[in-house]
Amino acid sequence: MEKSSFAEDNGELERLRAIRSNNEAALKHLYTSNFQKVENYVLNNNGTPEQAKDVFQEAFIAVWQNIQLDRFAPRTETALDGYLFTVARNKWLDHLRSGHYKNVVRIEDSTMPDYEADTLSPEVDDHLAAIKKHFATLGENCKKILTMYYYNNDSLRTIADHMGWTEPTAKNNKYRCIQRLRELVNKDA
Repeated sequence: MEKSSFAEDNGELERLRAIRSNNEAALKHLYTSNFQKVENYVLNNNGTPEQAKDVFQEAFIAVWQNIQLDRFAPRTETALDGYLFTVARNKWLDHLRSGHYKNVVRIEDSTMPDYEADTLSPEVDDHLAAIKKHFATLGENCKKILTMYYYNNDSLRTIADHMGWTEPTAKNNKYRCIQRLRELVNKDA
């Protein structure tokens, strides 16, 4: 006999109540039944077993906190497992995009050759001038975020800590700021 939607939700709600009350068996089941999927995802996307453990533990804690704060409402019997996987996947993708993952070597100004102003094409000069002009018109938070991310190569986590935000908020704000800058520059084009 097929389960009803209410029965599925009720089972998931009971599972959430157990997790919210820190029931050791429920927490252990959530951990062990989901770790392998996340580990496989990380390993298949340039990660190591240690990185998979770290990402999964961060995601597990974030999901547990959201359950404790009633920020998660399941819609199906597998919603919690899907939510945990999605949080872990997003954390791994953030890691791949971060400055910690990228092997960026900073070049000191003294090692850069001096170029004459006329070595850049007029189109590039115009584009750079438009970026500088419109960057100056952005709000202070946008200037700070974009400078930290693109110039200092700071991670979204570092920016979030500096600004007093969550990492997803920092990511959204960086996206909005760069989109605003692009819109302004494209108006000049």
